Amino acid sequence: MPQPRQFVIEADGGSRGNPGPAGYGAVVIDPATGETLAEAAEYIGVATNNVAEYKGLIAGLRAAKALVPDASADGALQVRVRMDSKLVVEQMSGRWKIKHPDMKPLAAEAARILPASAVTYEWIPREKNKHADRLANEAMDAGKRGRQWEPSASTASLDTPRTSAASALPPVSGPPGDAAAGAAKARAALASRPAAASPAAPQVGWGVAPDLGAPATFVLLRHGETALTPEKRFSGSGGSDPELSAAGRHQAERIARSLADRGTVEEIVSSPLRRCRETAAAVAARLGLEVRIEEGLRETDFGAWEGLTFAEVRERYGADLDAWLASAKVAPTGGGESFAEVARRVSATRDRLTTRYAGRTVLLVTHVTPIKTLVRLALGAPPEAMFRMELSAASVSAVAYYADGNASVRLLNDTSHLR
Repeated sequence: MPQPRQFVIEADGGSRGNPGPAGYGAVVIDPATGETLAEAAEYIGVATNNVAEYKGLIAGLRAAKALVPDASADGALQVRVRMDSKLVVEQMSGRWKIKHPDMKPLAAEAARILPASAVTYEWIPREKNKHADRLANEAMDAGKRGRQWEPSASTASLDTPRTSAASALPPVSGPPGDAAAGAAKARAALASRPAAASPAAPQVGWGVAPDLGAPATFVLLRHGETALTPEKRFSGSGGSDPELSAAGRHQAERIARSLADRGTVEEIVSSPLRRCRETAAAVAARLGLEVRIEEGLRETDFGAWEGLTFAEVRERYGADLDAWLASAKVAPTGGGESFAEVARRVSATRDRLTTRYAGRTVLLVTHVTPIKTLVRLALGAPPEAMFRMELSAASVSAVAYYADGNASVRLLNDTSHLR
């Protein structure tokens, strides 16, 4: 009996907004040599991440089927699908119930392409799905230009060199995995028949983490320069509330253009202080969004140190400064806020905003201390880490917050838009 053809399919999808401009990518690979046999990618308009991921799966299965004329015959083809979407893998494997109405027809369509016995599914970390991810991003970039993805313009294969993937597939004589159950689950979901959800397994590391959906992503923008910024003077919430300087207004326009080009920001929230409100207004004018003011994003109250340089504080309040540097619980001279107090305020604000903006990308226009605090807390770093981070005026940082309480720092002190 002839041995079946064996392929690995890697597929991915993405949405810049969730929902937002979306695209998918898929690649068919020879597991013995690592050779790319086929690629597929497409810009699909406005859609969610999960819809785009399912579209990528469907495209990959169709591409594999096209390579084998008798692919629908039993034993002609064996495919291992590898994706970084836990939701798609678990649903197609039959272990998770398909609840969302947009997913049901897509899962059923995927299940019809090849015999269930020919397909198995495997979750892989995102960093191991770079080829498909790159294709999906190429498709979204093409869509942004009003075009569709073209294979001749793709560099995804060049950017993801491979070695042999012979170990990726199970022995041909072995069990086919759970794909048959996945096909049955898809058909049952379409027919609206009840299906019991499997109990969630305890989370141990990344490999078994459930797909928690899109995170709440905070794009953290430090305000543009004021007259006090170049002189490195303490400028908190207890001082003169300065406006942006000419340089600061220019910086605000530059970041506004950059964020408009990226097209990912869906909401804008700002500190109540003037320099932030002016920076936020410049971005809002470009993006056509309104600005919500959040008191919890204001800068630290530096008490008697407001308006002074570090050297001036050292000269006038040396002992107080030493105590402040040594402990997050010590407040500046004259009744200012300690970093511990700021951390409590910022943490409460973070919790409110992550709940309000779950699954969305939000621009927070704020100050050095709140941004450093959010980054420090996301990393689980000690308070002294505050003094080991540099944040330039009009710089961008980003933190993603997931439904299970975990956070991921994605960017810190990016000033590329100013160059």
